[in-house]
Amino acid sequence: MTVEEAQKLVEEFSENKRITEEDEFTFIEAMNFLIEELHDPRDMMWLGGYYYEKRLFDLALKYYEMAATYDYDEAYECLGYIWYYGRTGEKNYEKAFKYFSKMMDKGNLVATYKVADMYKNGYFVEKNQKKYEEMIEELYPKVKKCNNVFDPVPEVYTRLARIRADQGNKREAVNLYFYAKDFLAQRIRFNAFFGNLNIMKWLIDDLYELVDFDPSFFDFYDCYYLLKTPHKITFTYNGEKQELISEQDGNECAVCFNGKWFHGRDEFYKEACIGDDKLTSLYRKFKNFKIV
Repeated sequence: MTVEEAQKLVEEFSENKRITEEDEFTFIEAMNFLIEELHDPRDMMWLGGYYYEKRLFDLALKYYEMAATYDYDEAYECLGYIWYYGRTGEKNYEKAFKYFSKMMDKGNLVATYKVADMYKNGYFVEKNQKKYEEMIEELYPKVKKCNNVFDPVPEVYTRLARIRADQGNKREAVNLYFYAKDFLAQRIRFNAFFGNLNIMKWLIDDLYELVDFDPSFFDFYDCYYLLKTPHKITFTYNGEKQELISEQDGNECAVCFNGKWFHGRDEFYKEACIGDDKLTSLYRKFKNFKIV
């Protein structure tokens, strides 16, 4: 295998919508070949990110740590997440604080709100709600200038919305949630990563604690709210009717989309497709949502 051949295999894998076990094996072989040949931390991060999304966190950690040996900034942010959430089975807030602080000092917006979270929760540092709120307030004008869908606008806006709700400023909180929802939906269109979907789920749950749900006007992501309880929903895609059903199954609802069942909201939003395309990539073409 040559570098050019490996790069071509990786590119083909990225464009493939029907990935087989053989495709995955070939992709991993090609990525490891590129890492051994080029020693490029971007390749290490790519493979680490692939394993992270697959929830193979031990392998993700391996490649993030490998990239960190090249002092690659993005690696420190990802290592912070590994240790903050205990992805490999062990939470280590000291390590998380060290990695996030290193990036915060370089102006990294994501690392800054994670350090703020650590002050809010008292993780490794003394709990300090005032400091948390001050840090989020300082981040707000910075992210307002951001327009890339992968910028941490929803993360900061949802945190500020909760602060505003606690302050009794319901209107501003709701406006922040709606803006974050639209921004995040556009991000998920390109990357239905479980972390992004979790943010959307929590956002919708929090939003409808503040405002009443309007059954006459709702969209694809508002279904997060409806699918918590038994419902039948229809909508159209390219003029064709689509059917979405939730039925109680133990402590949560199972979800059925056009005859295919999913274990719950999380699996539905992560996996549901029309043809080869995920619903999350098509959501802007959905119309006429109705509760039946």
